[in-house]
Amino acid sequence: MNGHAHPAPERETGHAHPAVVREKGEDEAVVRLARLDTCAVSDALDKLGLPGAALGLTALAAPRRITGRAVTVDLVEQRSEVAGSGRHLGTAAVDASGPGDVIVVAHQGRTHAAGWGGVLSTGARCNGVEGVVVDGACRDVDEACELDLPLYATTGVPITARGRVVERAWNVPVDIVGVPVAPGDLVIADASGVVFVPSAHAERVLATAEAIAATERAMVERVRAGHAMADVMSADYETMLDR
Repeated sequence: MNGHAHPAPERETGHAHPAVVREKGEDEAVVRLARLDTCAVSDALDKLGLPGAALGLTALAAPRRITGRAVTVDLVEQRSEVAGSGRHLGTAAVDASGPGDVIVVAHQGRTHAAGWGGVLSTGARCNGVEGVVVDGACRDVDEACELDLPLYATTGVPITARGRVVERAWNVPVDIVGVPVAPGDLVIADASGVVFVPSAHAERVLATAEAIAATERAMVERVRAGHAMADVMSADYETMLDR
C-alpha cells in the first residue's frame, strides 16, 4: 500500500488534520501503473474480461495523468429516512489520505448539486493527495485549477451539496459509473478517461498492460521507420486482445 493505513469508516480522529504533505511510501504496483496510460490498462482489462473503464468522466482541473490507490466516499440524497455520517462529506477521506491516494467520490452521476468543493480541494492538496475522481458534479473548479489539484468529474456546477447530499460512509465499496470500486483498488486517469483496477487482479492486469504497451511502442517505431500502416496494423493488432 502507500505507507499509511486507511482507517475503518467509523474511526474518528478527534483532532484537526495537519496541513502538511506526508512522505510518499513505495508502492510497486502504483509505480508500474504510472508508466502506463489508461488505454493500455483498459485494453488489459478487456483482454482479461474485467470491468474498469468509468465512462463519462473527464479532467476539469489540472489535466494530467494521475495514479494511486482509491480512498472512497459514498454519497446519498439527503432525506429524513437516510442516516448520514454526521460530518461534512469527504472530510474523513481527506484527513486519512495523502501521497499515493486518489479520493474517489460515488456521487451516482448527480449533476443538480456538487459532490466536491473548494475547501475539500485545499485539504486534499495540502495532504499531497494525487487527485480526485467524482462520479457526478463538483464545484469550485477554479480553486482546484489554482491549487493544481487534478480533478476528474462529470461536470462543474455552482450549487452546494448542503441540504441536498450527505455522506453515507467512506472507505467502503462503491459504484462509479457502473464500475465496482473498493478501497485500495488502483486508479489511473488521464486525458482519455478514468480506469480502475481491482487490487485482487492488479498483477495480472499490470503485466498484461505492460505487454500491450511494449507491443504498441514497437509498432510506433516501425511507423517512424517508414513501414506501411497496413503492415504495421496487421491482423495481429486486431486480435491482440482476444482471450
